[in-house]
Amino acid sequence: MKLKTLFSCCLTTAALAFLSTNTFAQVTLKLAHFAEIGHPANQAALQFSKRVEERTNGQVKVSVYPANALGSPPEQLQQVKLGVLDMGLPTQGALDKYNKAFAVVMLPFVFDDLAHAHRVLDGPAMDWLAPIAEKDGFVMLANWEYGFRNLTNSKLPINAPGDLKGLKIRVPPEMQLEAAMEALGANVTKIAFPELYMALSQGVVDGEENPIAVIMHNKFYEVQKHLALTRHAYNSMVHVISTKTWAKLTPEQRIIVKEESRLAGELMRKTIAGEEDAQVAKLQSLGMLVTRPDLKLFRVAMAPAYKRIATYAGEANVQQFMLMVDAQRSK
Repeated sequence: MKLKTLFSCCLTTAALAFLSTNTFAQVTLKLAHFAEIGHPANQAALQFSKRVEERTNGQVKVSVYPANALGSPPEQLQQVKLGVLDMGLPTQGALDKYNKAFAVVMLPFVFDDLAHAHRVLDGPAMDWLAPIAEKDGFVMLANWEYGFRNLTNSKLPINAPGDLKGLKIRVPPEMQLEAAMEALGANVTKIAFPELYMALSQGVVDGEENPIAVIMHNKFYEVQKHLALTRHAYNSMVHVISTKTWAKLTPEQRIIVKEESRLAGELMRKTIAGEEDAQVAKLQSLGMLVTRPDLKLFRVAMAPAYKRIATYAGEANVQQFMLMVDAQRSK
């Protein structure tokens, strides 16, 4: 009887271990984002998915849904907050709808270059913003990339701030970009990103502003004649996971997910930085006329925008962020 009981206990233990392992093997996380299939963001997301599955021996799988397949960017982020979606890649402008501190990242013309932005966002800004995000239901895994935003339009070359006066420019629902464009004299219109190409082709708006990779991969060169390299605001995609999903992962799985998120972000950064000059040249070969304005003139025109953003984000948040920005400038 003792041997029989012992044998039965061993079988039960083995069965429970198998069931536990089998349960982990069936965890499939949904990662949604707004970039096109060929965009570096999707390449990074696919690398993240592949390596997480490999490193967890199939216990954690990640299904990637690009190009707004599961809703608009605000809808995706709200689904992550609720735990309906597991992960997303919002910009800081999307996150500031939950906490205004995130709004300061998109202050116009505050970063010297990509390396400067990365030092700030990966270092002191991450330490500051990650706990804030977690209170709102998001664990910040890593900063990925999106890039500096630039202007396109169908009407005229942009060489000075006054050239934008009266132009109808589309911006996303991010007040920092609205404030920047209006400070330059543009008439701002908010159009959902999936509808933007059609709006440009039909002349509903004259222009838009986005990173070079977005302009290329979404073929805006087909409906826009002029590109101005204004680099007026920096965006990064922030890889976030729902706190509800995070709580379901084991400590070992959390380490893997976080490490692979950082590596995917590094891939995206290298790809975007490495391709940008070639993409600008390609856009020129496709018929776009490219200008390189004196950005000092644009920066001087930003005083009204800074005032509006400080009112929106909070003066204390702006001051705290600018201390980080200035401390991380190259000496």
